[in-house]
Amino acid sequence: MPELRKDPITGRWVIVSTDRARRPSDFVRERTPPPAASRICPFCPGMETKTPPEILAYRESGAPNTPGWSLRVVANKFPALRVEGELNKRGEGLYDRMNGVGAHEVIIETPEHGLTLSEMSEKHVADVFFAFRDRMIDLRRDVRLRYVIAFKNHGAAAGATLEHPHSQLIALPVVPKRVQEELEGSLRYYSFRERCIYCDILQQEAQTRERIVFESDHFIVIAPFASRFPFEIWIVPRRHNAHFEASEPAVIQNLGWVVRTILRKLDKALEQPPYNFMLHTAPLQDGPLDHYHWHLEVIPKLTKVAGFEWGTGFYINPTPPEEAAQFLLEVGLP
Repeated sequence: MPELRKDPITGRWVIVSTDRARRPSDFVRERTPPPAASRICPFCPGMETKTPPEILAYRESGAPNTPGWSLRVVANKFPALRVEGELNKRGEGLYDRMNGVGAHEVIIETPEHGLTLSEMSEKHVADVFFAFRDRMIDLRRDVRLRYVIAFKNHGAAAGATLEHPHSQLIALPVVPKRVQEELEGSLRYYSFRERCIYCDILQQEAQTRERIVFESDHFIVIAPFASRFPFEIWIVPRRHNAHFEASEPAVIQNLGWVVRTILRKLDKALEQPPYNFMLHTAPLQDGPLDHYHWHLEVIPKLTKVAGFEWGTGFYINPTPPEEAAQFLLEVGLP
């Protein structure tokens, strides 16, 4: 029988449609082919003048904005928000406006055009997250900015417009509604029980072991109880920490191994699916938060959001998270 499941953090309801339960082979998949060779890719070495100047680079040799880098961060050439200007908040009757102040940056993950994140070395994947950390620490100095979302769109079906491996970072002058819902739900739980709800989720999942995909020294990887999408994955640090950018180097290094491992599992189980990942962390200007816990959400693009979801806020997930976790567990570690 189908189930309604309530997310214990946000209060969002999900329909787990067990009557149409699907294993990986049941989905019509849009396989993401490896990037084709390109002579005109603006993210490839030797094309540095085709992008805005480097904001950050990890390099073994060479001057800024020349070849020799292993990772580059540049401003998005077509930014959603711009760092220049004042917020100029204002109201027009019941409507609110402010200028589109923020930052929009591209993390060019590797100089190799044909390499996907799952194919990179553990160190190289970790460097992507070190770049997120370094940029968040720098952007935090700008008191106009309230929140930074780091994310990756892999494959055209997941929203990627360029093949060269890259991820993005957008700094906002407001806290996004979805993150605000997590913060408020976590605070309600903490006010009642004086414990972090994410820490309690990890403890319960470790006891039942129904939805654990795998574990590492610093992380537990789970299919969340109220998964919105088939094979949705959360990567949650074992040790409580609200701010990703405050993570110790050993944690971020281990995150490189964990992300590489889960992406390889998804590649093997779902035949290189398009996917999105999003890093949820505490607002930039907030101090330590006992009630919130940063985490990474990984969502393969296997189903489409349609009228029911948009109209109600409910999601319909045809694959119970227990089955998804078991299947990925059986895939084994690559």
